[in-house]
Amino acid sequence: MVKLTLIARVTDGLPLAEGLDDGRDLKDAEFYKQQVKALFKNLSKGQNEPSRMSIETGPYIFHYIIEGRVCYLTMCDRAYPKKLAFQYLEDLKNEFERVNGNQIETAARPYAFIKFDTFIQKTKKLYQDTRTQRNIAKLNDELYEVHQIMTRNVQEVLGVGEKLDRKHGHILCNKILSNFNVAEVSQMSSRLTSESRIYADKARDLNRQALIRKWAPVAIVFGVVFLLFWIRKKIW
Repeated sequence: MVKLTLIARVTDGLPLAEGLDDGRDLKDAEFYKQQVKALFKNLSKGQNEPSRMSIETGPYIFHYIIEGRVCYLTMCDRAYPKKLAFQYLEDLKNEFERVNGNQIETAARPYAFIKFDTFIQKTKKLYQDTRTQRNIAKLNDELYEVHQIMTRNVQEVLGVGEKLDRKHGHILCNKILSNFNVAEVSQMSSRLTSESRIYADKARDLNRQALIRKWAPVAIVFGVVFLLFWIRKKIW
């Protein structure tokens, strides 16, 4: 399933359009958008990346194509067919070039073509269900091959945290710290101490019960043998 869609100018990384409904049901959507921005920034530095690539990131995978100094990128579940993802991007590219081709180089502000979201949403719906007759036909199209498109890991492309925007990490930390005050931390500490004592008592009880279960049969056998020996002695 398609999760995110973004379009940016390669020369300077300027975002041109985005799927406005994207990421609403996606956990950590902002984190993945930060990765996309970092990727666009890398491309704007002339990193000489392939014109088509797939990049694995957590449970998802980025797919992008670069055409006419514009990068068309989507993020999908890993299980989503690679061929459909790239055909989805091809459809976006063809329409974006047709409608906005003459204005791409002169765009001065971010998301100058935000109205393109209408086409993004309409096209995304066509590609969401991989079992439709239309998409099955696209998957079986032997003229469109994606086997040679390179797949890399996001750490390889962006570096292990060095090139990512660290502002996102600081924002998350501040957000977490702001949700706690000293009193709450103290209460939490007391609660954890109390719970640890309860768990320790339960652990001792479980160990005691385990010992009883282990040795009780042996004690019963010895008891029965002793009783029989005593009865036999009394009779004789």
